[in-house]
Amino acid sequence: MGISRLYTLVLVLEPQRVLLGMKKRGFGVGRWNGFGGKVQEGETIEDGAKRELQEESGLTVDALHKVGQIVFEFAGDPELMDVHIFRTDSVRGTPVESDEMRPQWFQLDQIPFEDMWPDDRYWFPLLLQKKKFHGYFKFRGHNTILEHTLREVDTA
Repeated sequence: MGISRLYTLVLVLEPQRVLLGMKKRGFGVGRWNGFGGKVQEGETIEDGAKRELQEESGLTVDALHKVGQIVFEFAGDPELMDVHIFRTDSVRGTPVESDEMRPQWFQLDQIPFEDMWPDDRYWFPLLLQKKKFHGYFKFRGHNTILEHTLREVDTA
């Protein structure tokens, strides 16, 4: 294992639906995901999450609630992804398509897991139950989970 790099992921949740974005380019292209990316130098993790949400969806937010942290390892890549996961139920604006993401609302019973990262099936139910969690997923390529751990925690 090598160095880790900070990333954020924001899920916009309403009582009956979740906003996801279809990744149009770059890492994870062709998959539905939350909104996020790399934390920039001099930026707090939460500020990075707010910036990425605004850049990718046009939405702004005052309050984010940290719900999880997952470390991702990709076999053969020395850099680990340290992803801090947030949820919010209060955003301003209307989701708009960006160069990177095409936002779409999904009913909670119609989340498109088959077109998302394979790990989402594991931790998304905890997110929807408003539980906090820590996890680790090791991938071979982008589709095969070689090993993982996931546990509920009191503080994310």
